[in-house]
Amino acid sequence: MFSNPDLYKFIFGRLTLESIPYHEPILVVTFIGVAIGGIALLGVLTYFRLWGYLWKEWFTSIDHKKIGIMYIVLALIMLLRGFSDALMMRAQQAFAFNGSDGFLPPHHYDQVFTAHGVIMIFFVAMPMVTGLMNFVVPLQIGARDVSFPFLNNFSFWMTTAGAIIIMISLFIGEFAKTGWLAYPPLSESAYSPDVGVDYYIWGLQVAGIGTLLSGVNLVATIVKMRAPGMTMMKMPVFTWTALCTNVLIVAAFPVLTAVLALLSLDRYAGTNFFTNDLGGNPMMYINLIWIWGHPEVYILILPAFGVFSEVVATFSGKRLFGYASMVYATVVITILSYLVWLHHFFTMGSGASVNSFFGITTMIISIPTGAKLFNWLFTMYRGRIRYEVPMLWTVAFMVTFTIGGMTGVMLAVPPADFVLHNSLFLIAHFHNVIIGGVLFGMFAGIAYWFPKAFGFKLDPFWGKMSFWFWVVGFYFAFMPLYVLGLMGVTRRVSQFDDPSLQIYFIVAALGAVMIAIGIASFIIQLVVSFIKREELRDVTGDPWNGRTLEWSTSSPPPEYNFALTPIVHDNDAWWDMKSRGYVRPTEGFIPIHMPKSTGTGIILGVLSIAFAFGMIWYIWWLAAITFAAMIIITIGHTFNYKRDFHIPAEEVVKTENERTKLLAGQV
Repeated sequence: MFSNPDLYKFIFGRLTLESIPYHEPILVVTFIGVAIGGIALLGVLTYFRLWGYLWKEWFTSIDHKKIGIMYIVLALIMLLRGFSDALMMRAQQAFAFNGSDGFLPPHHYDQVFTAHGVIMIFFVAMPMVTGLMNFVVPLQIGARDVSFPFLNNFSFWMTTAGAIIIMISLFIGEFAKTGWLAYPPLSESAYSPDVGVDYYIWGLQVAGIGTLLSGVNLVATIVKMRAPGMTMMKMPVFTWTALCTNVLIVAAFPVLTAVLALLSLDRYAGTNFFTNDLGGNPMMYINLIWIWGHPEVYILILPAFGVFSEVVATFSGKRLFGYASMVYATVVITILSYLVWLHHFFTMGSGASVNSFFGITTMIISIPTGAKLFNWLFTMYRGRIRYEVPMLWTVAFMVTFTIGGMTGVMLAVPPADFVLHNSLFLIAHFHNVIIGGVLFGMFAGIAYWFPKAFGFKLDPFWGKMSFWFWVVGFYFAFMPLYVLGLMGVTRRVSQFDDPSLQIYFIVAALGAVMIAIGIASFIIQLVVSFIKREELRDVTGDPWNGRTLEWSTSSPPPEYNFALTPIVHDNDAWWDMKSRGYVRPTEGFIPIHMPKSTGTGIILGVLSIAFAFGMIWYIWWLAAITFAAMIIITIGHTFNYKRDFHIPAEEVVKTENERTKLLAGQV
């Protein structure tokens, strides 16, 4: 049928049977496992007739709370994939000694460490952060939803589409072998002629659209939709960190979009932006990618700082110490995060003056971060500390992140960085702040706000099991890498000749296994908590005595969040409301309007996957049709504003006075 090669090329582009890696045993076994799991899941959903429920209540929902939960579910699913890559790397490095090549061929190992970095940053940490902000921020500021509810749904499905594109590379074609930032010239066509870098580009471009639009949405929500009386300096600290985070997203992600577009032109159109030929400059790519990349680190850590601020105040039974200084420190970190990017490549030869400037600014940015740490400690001082699971994560963060911060200041010294910049010391430092800061913060936030989302607490025993395995496993996994880095062992190496190094890698691999047990304990915690949900249910709606506005609603909150538009008098809003004798209203309601669910977001997400697949494999007809379909559907959706924003809901709102009646009528 396809004897004509031109016809075959037109229909399938460069996609052939050889593109399916059936000659890789690990991938074949993985594919079989995923296929069996997927078929089992589909069978369960079909047997219990859950498809209609999921479509109506979740997939098409524009309720910020459900979208936030779906972001976190996506992050947890991708955590399993990203951490499986980490286990393979640690096992390979532990056994590839004494002439053994290990079980991962070099080209496969290169794909694994690239996929691990991409997935953990873009599809684990970012969805967790975005999910928590989506769920919590409107509740904390007294809003009934985000500014643009449909855009919120669309953003989620674009992020999910990006994750699916990356996952497709596991079974059709291959992934990039360049490292998670795809430096040229390695990512140029001359050195990576396969589809790996194209999967990288289109996966991040699609997901980046979702992240950027989510950032615009949350900035607009925080700036324009705060409850009456909530001035900027009365916002909860988590909302402040969310605002600064999303300002960074809006400022930084267009840079990522632009630099990947230029790399695409090099690969698809033969331009020379980042080659060494015809005036191109690979160092320009590295400058641009880190102008995005270092603010990205603070995009991840700032919301975690906000979580810790809420948790410390709640479980110490005190107001947060130094509210104003926490806000100023957050803003200073936001600004300085744009003045430190070059410390990622001190070795490029910029000269002593440039290196000194970026080294000094890197050290300065540690000052507001240190101020936050002391504020948390002073909040705990003489407080009634309750070591519940969220507080355990917070205390572990304080110790772990301090170590990461100190090693970061070491790397800020250019002469030290010249020695350590490409060693395992840098890997240990980066994981020290990302795991000890971001992931510990997200787990604290999930445990803290879970009863608000579902109406019952997470099981404390399995929560503590997960906590201890994560923390102890982290130290076993990464402290040996500091030692190896100081010994001069470089990163991204899959085989070693010096047998004296093996014991360090074995210890690191055991640490990774302990973290795997921690992840398994978390999954067990979710299952056990669901089974015991009636026993763990808290009818007060305030299981932790939380100190911010979201605890003034029921658990879980109704679709409209607040039956009474709250009026804020203090930055410790819920405690202030309690002191005024606030009682959750139960009668005296008037009708309000709530947005309606729509499937447009998921349809655009599916089309974006097809478009990216066509671009990756040079199936131009598929790319053209799906791109045109996306444009048509997007334009068509703009005419549905009445359907999406003016359908009356059955839910109603109680008002305190005529002013809040007016506000309710304008929702």
